[in-house]
Amino acid sequence: MLDVVILGLLALRPLSGYDLGKWIDGPGRFIGYRVTLPQIYRTLAKLRDRGLVGFAVDPRDGKPDAKVYTLTQPGRLALLEWVRSPYEPAPRPMDPDFMVRFLLGGMFGRDIAIEILRTELDYRRAQVRTPTRIDEVTTALSPIEDIDPRWAAEVLRAGHEQGRASTAAYIGWLEVTLADFENRPADVR
Repeated sequence: MLDVVILGLLALRPLSGYDLGKWIDGPGRFIGYRVTLPQIYRTLAKLRDRGLVGFAVDPRDGKPDAKVYTLTQPGRLALLEWVRSPYEPAPRPMDPDFMVRFLLGGMFGRDIAIEILRTELDYRRAQVRTPTRIDEVTTALSPIEDIDPRWAAEVLRAGHEQGRASTAAYIGWLEVTLADFENRPADVR
């Protein structure tokens, strides 16, 4: 996934490895995708070896020179192939893969963003329509002697309710965002 994140960010502008790390730790932190600078540099080297990115050395006064990476034509084609590939939602709601797909794929146009939102929304709606039988789980508890089964059932119910509430809020965001995007003029790619 990191290779796609890097290619997507380089589609917006040339960046150094350090700048990529700053974006992932800054504005990108809400995606839920965490990486370290060494991972970024290793991935940049692999992308360069595959011909998907190139770099130019940017001399810096009083600091080490920086390699500023750009997307190559093969990198652009690889990114477009990923953007046009079918999006498959993960079973876990609010999975970082969705936000990466939405942000980096959706930036290629309104219709792509709408398709990603619809796919995610349909999947999540179907997910909440399937009843979760938390009581079947809690009534069947037979824990070790250190655990009070009634208390364990309460904790499990509370966790389940947090998940349901969080998913409901997420579905609400998907619905509002989809409606906003659908109501935007079609001339906005």
